Amino acid sequence: MYFNQPLKVFVKAINENAIRFKRKYYSIRIDGFYCIKNTINYFTGIEINPDKMNIKESIFLSFPKEKELAKWYQNKTDKDVPNINGHIHTPHSFSAFNSIGQAFELAKNEDVSILGINDFYTTDGFREFAEWAKKTNIFPLFNIEFMALQHDLQKKGMRVNDPNNPGRTYLSGKGLCQPAKMSDDSARKTENLIIQSNRQTFDMVEKLNFLFRKKNIDIQFDPKELKQRLAKNIFRERHIAQAVRITVFEKAETDLERAKLFNVIFNGAKVKSAIDDVAGLENEIRTNLLKSGGSAFVPEDAGAFLTLEEVMGIITDAGGIPCYPLLLDDTNGKFTEFEADKETLLKNLLQKEIYSIELIPGRNDCKILKEYAKYFHKKGFIVTFGTEHNTPRLEPMKISCRGGVELDNELKHINYNGAAVIAAHQYYLSQGMVGYLEGCKARISEKDKFVELGKAVINYFRILS
Repeated sequence: MYFNQPLKVFVKAINENAIRFKRKYYSIRIDGFYCIKNTINYFTGIEINPDKMNIKESIFLSFPKEKELAKWYQNKTDKDVPNINGHIHTPHSFSAFNSIGQAFELAKNEDVSILGINDFYTTDGFREFAEWAKKTNIFPLFNIEFMALQHDLQKKGMRVNDPNNPGRTYLSGKGLCQPAKMSDDSARKTENLIIQSNRQTFDMVEKLNFLFRKKNIDIQFDPKELKQRLAKNIFRERHIAQAVRITVFEKAETDLERAKLFNVIFNGAKVKSAIDDVAGLENEIRTNLLKSGGSAFVPEDAGAFLTLEEVMGIITDAGGIPCYPLLLDDTNGKFTEFEADKETLLKNLLQKEIYSIELIPGRNDCKILKEYAKYFHKKGFIVTFGTEHNTPRLEPMKISCRGGVELDNELKHINYNGAAVIAAHQYYLSQGMVGYLEGCKARISEKDKFVELGKAVINYFRILS
C-alpha cells in the first residue's frame, strides 16, 4: 500500500530530465505530531500509517532552478485557471473533516487543484498535508492562523475582524517553511497559546458538569478524556458542543426525547434546529451554554492573548507572510468599524506592514467582496480566498459567494495570482533563498515575477506528483 516517495521522485526526475537535487536546508521540526495509526481513508479504503509517511524535507527541494522552471512553464500550452481553496482547517484545530485525507478526497472530487491548510496555533498537520498533496496531485499551501489582541482598539471599542469582540484580531500566516521551522522562543509562545486556550475550555467543561448536576441530568464529562477522544493539540468549545450533542443522542432514544432534554439543558429554551441538523444543534449548544451569557461560559483571559506584533513575529520567524482575513459584510450588510472604509483599512494594514489579505467568499455578498478584492489586488496585495470549514457543516470545497454565487473569471484570476505568489515564496524558502518578504517588507515591485514563478511551481508539482 505504501510507495517509496524518494524513489518515485527520482524515477520521474530521470523521465523529466529536469530535476536537480539539492542539499537539505531546513531541519525538520514537527513537535507534538499526533495521528491515529493505521487509519482507513473514509472514501478510498486505503490504509494510511502516519509513522510511514516520509515527507521529512521540503517537497519543493528537488525542483529545477528558477530559470529552468520559468523556461519550462513558458513552453507549456495548457494554462487554465485552477479551482483554489487557500484556507481550510483540519482536525488539528477544529474541522468539518474527519481527517486530512477526507479534505483532499473531497477537493479532488470537486476539481480543486490547490489547497491550503490553515489551522489555529499549530503546524502539526503539515507533514500529513504534504503527503496527501503528493498522493492526490493537489498543490499544497502551508499556512497557520492566530488570534491576537490590539489593546488600543479594544479600549476604543473598535471591532476588527471579530464581529463581537473589540480589538480581537485574527491573523493568518501564509507560505510557512515546510517542514515547519521556528525559533525556540516562537515555539514556546505558540505552545503557551495552546495551553491557555485549553485551560479555558477545560474550565467550561467543569462548569458544564456543575450545571448538569444542578439540573439532575445524568451527564458528566472528563475534560482530559474529551480532548483525547475528540481533539488533537487544541481543544475548543466546538469540541465541547460536539460532545454534548453526541451524549444527548446516546441518552435519549427518540427525537422528541432528545428535544426535551435539550430544552432542559438550555434552561427552558426550545431547540430551533431540526434534530438531524448536526451543525445547527451544535451552534445552539454553543450559543445557549458556551458563548457569552451562556450557562457554562468562561471568559478568556485577556493576558493570554499575544499582541498583533508578537503574532506577526512568530509568523515571519516561521517563514510565513502575515495575512489579514477580512470579515466584510454580514447578512444585514453591516461591517466592523475597522473594515468599513477600504481606503482607511489599506492605510492601517500598510502601517502594520501587512501586504496580504484573504477572504471567505461564502459569507459575503459577491459585489462587495469583488469591490474589496479588486481594490487590494490593484494596490499590490496578495489576495486569496478560502472556505475555512471550521464548523461541523460539510460545505462544498469549491469556493462560491454567499447564496452560492460563483466566482467570476476576474475573481478566479485574482485568487490564482495570490496563490501563485505564496507558491513562489514556498519554493524560494525551500532553496534557502529570500521569499516574498525582505525583512518585514513585501517585494511588491517584483510581484509579477513571483506570480509567474508561482504558476510554474504549481504546474510542475502537479506533473511531478
